[in-house]
Amino acid sequence: MPSGHRGLQPRKQPRQVRAELTRQRILTAAAHVFAEYGYAAGTTNRIAERARVSIGSLYQYYPNKDAILVELLVRHLDTGITVARRNRDAGPPESLEDIIRANVRAAIENHQHDPHLLRIMFEQAPRSPELLEKVALHKAEHVAYAQELFEDHPEVQVEDTYVAASLAVSTVELVVHQLIAEPDPIDVTRLENELVAMLTRYLTAAPTGTAESAERAEPTESAESAESPG
Repeated sequence: MPSGHRGLQPRKQPRQVRAELTRQRILTAAAHVFAEYGYAAGTTNRIAERARVSIGSLYQYYPNKDAILVELLVRHLDTGITVARRNRDAGPPESLEDIIRANVRAAIENHQHDPHLLRIMFEQAPRSPELLEKVALHKAEHVAYAQELFEDHPEVQVEDTYVAASLAVSTVELVVHQLIAEPDPIDVTRLENELVAMLTRYLTAAPTGTAESAERAEPTESAESAESPG
């Protein structure tokens, strides 16, 4: 791997349609090669061959396969941000469960295209400062929006909406990525339903120490009499 982050930057930013199509062909070919052979065996020669370009042409755009993998990961993050902003502009559903479901489903759909490639991208892509900054901004935007929703929604009972938003965003991203990228992945419908149920219960549970939570925890009189030996 290159010692500095400059080796992770694309060499050539296409200005013409033909050059942009070539760049897209290289990225598409790289995605197939990494998914098929893994990152270690996914050489630039294999990528160039799959893209039907010369190795010299590939190096005009990218200095190495690390830079290609980083760009694939950036493209994945950008897609997630675009979908999230589009959903935001459309306005959230009314019920909290439907809001959580929409976000979980969007995360699943963004990971479902090629989970093996995503695992390679997240676990093996070099961490350049630019990439780390993009990941941090992506998460901060999601957390800020979730916190705003939680503060205004009447069903939400948690007291610390910032921590709750951070937990919800991180849980969805990490759980979806981990379980969909498994060699034997969980059925996505079951994953969606259970993740939505878990987060909805957490957000709507009465805070510990309130009269409502104490009332829920207290056994009923009928239950106590049923348990007594008589």
